[in-house]
Order: sequence, then C-alpha cells, then structure tokens
Amino acid sequence: MLEMNKRRITSKELAKLAGVSSATISRAFSPDSRIGSATRDRILAVAREYGYQPNAIARSLNNQRSRLVALVVNAIGNPCEAEEQQLLVHRLQERQLLPIILCCADHDDRLQLMRLASTYQVDHVVVFSDMVSMQDAVDIFHTTKPIIVSFEPLDNEKVSSIRIDGSAAADEIIDKIVGDGKKRFAYLSGTKSSWIDKLRRKWFADALAKRGLALQAEAFGDYSYDSGFKEAVLLLHRAKVDAIICGNDVMAIGARDAARRVLGKNTPDDIAIVGQDGIAMAAWDCNDLTTLSLDHVAFIDAVVELIERHDAELEGPHSITLTCTARWGSTA
Repeated sequence: MLEMNKRRITSKELAKLAGVSSATISRAFSPDSRIGSATRDRILAVAREYGYQPNAIARSLNNQRSRLVALVVNAIGNPCEAEEQQLLVHRLQERQLLPIILCCADHDDRLQLMRLASTYQVDHVVVFSDMVSMQDAVDIFHTTKPIIVSFEPLDNEKVSSIRIDGSAAADEIIDKIVGDGKKRFAYLSGTKSSWIDKLRRKWFADALAKRGLALQAEAFGDYSYDSGFKEAVLLLHRAKVDAIICGNDVMAIGARDAARRVLGKNTPDDIAIVGQDGIAMAAWDCNDLTTLSLDHVAFIDAVVELIERHDAELEGPHSITLTCTARWGSTA
C-alpha cells in the first residue's frame, strides 16, 4: 500500500480496494448516475485515502462526451459581456458542464484559438463574438452544432441561433426624443465591422426615417468608456447634433461625461444620450442612462435552452428571437 501511495492509482485498483466493480467506480464519480449514497461515500473515502482522481479525458473518450462548452467571446472586461458570461457560467456549472472561454478581441490568430479549443472535442460551442467569421466557426467546430449569437446572416442547417430584435424599442426611444424637440442625431458605433452594431444602427435609422429624419453624423469607438468620451468630444465639435445614439452603454456613459465636463452641455436639455445593452451600471444613480435594454437573464435562458435541445438531439436548426425594451433614465 505504501508503494501504491507513491503513484496515481488506476480505477481498476480503486475498484479492488473498495470491493466494487469498475463500472461502479465510474458511476460514483458521475453526478447524474444512479448509485447508493453509502456505496458512493465508501468509494470516495477510499479514493481520498489513496489520492485517486478520475480521468475526465479518458472518460470522455469512452462515452464520447467531454462536458466542455466553448464560449467564443470578444472580451471578458466589457461589462455587458461580463454580466452575461457570469450568468452563463453559473448555469453551465449547475448542469455539470465546464466552460472554455476564448477571448478574441486581443488575439491575433482567432482561427487558431478556435482550432485549439476544438481539439478538446467540446460538446457545445456558443459564439458571442462578432470578431470572427461565423462560417469559420462552423467549419472549425464541425463535430458539434454551434449556437450563434449574432446578426450575421448564416444559412446553415447545423447552426442554431439567438436573434435580438430591438426595432420596436428603438422606435419608442426615437419617438420620445423627437417629441422633446431633438432633430439632429448622430450615431457612435463600436466597430465598423460589427454585424451587431450595423443592425443596431439600422433600428434607429429606420425609426428616424419614419419621422422624416436621418443620422447627420457618425463616429466609431471600440465599446470602451475612453472611446465614448473621446469620440463624443470630436463629434460635438464638428457637428451640431442634439442627440447621440451609442453602440453600447459604456460608450454612452463616456459620451455623457464628455458632453457635460468638456462642453458644458446638460442631458437631456442640451443633448440626449442613449446607450444599448441595459447593463447594471447604466441604472446606477450616478449614470441613470436611457438605454435600449436586453433582459440578460432571458438571454442566458435562451442559450441554455438551445444547449438542452442539442443534448436531447432534437431536430434543428433551432432559433429563438428576443426583443429589447426601452429603459428610461435622465439622459433622454
């Protein structure tokens, strides 16, 4: 026994020590397996005594399930993405699923990053990032059915998707702002290449067009507070606008601070500022931002629902559409 303690014992050796079969050992370390509590406790006690740890990789080869979920995201520092990812990670862990988070924003070779994750034979992949080609993601993760959270058009029978419709909420926001007398609108995008931002911009542009108005100026940030502050200063110096629609809440808070602190403009009297996402920080008293908001709990519920549909091997592809709402603050 002393010799056995010097190395990692095998499941067969553990079975012999515990007086059970190898199959019972496997069930003892599977949370969803049926096994008596007394038997499980005895096996776990022997395992602790001899330093046994189950090999999840070997088990995944046997049952063809890794219990890994690849989450392809832009970044984990963005407040909106961080809120959503924390919710999703908790929901996955409740189901004995482990996330692998791939951050694409600061990675030069995003395709190689996804290829690396695919070698772990993930059970599911959820693509949140708009910095990768959806077709590339589908091609790389070809052994599973991807879930795409994007607005990029992709017609593929293997792909399930979550679509976001904010057109009605954008129309409601524009109606209020135009009713307050604002006529000269600008849009502050996150990135030029973002499909998400393009559609978000279209929601507001269409709402303005219904009222005989149009976006008179545009600027491009990077979804950060600093870019919102900087671009708003430049925008307000070169264009006489009285309303700025921002691609996310963080840029909108930066734009609001720039308008107040650098140009001495008050919101919403001098200028209306609108964000998008509905992050918790937008509702803080110090920000009190008007924003086109998505219910993040409902959003993560939709992601989990699609994962469960895939697990149940239901015929697809599956698509869930969620709608945004206007969350009113003191900036518009």
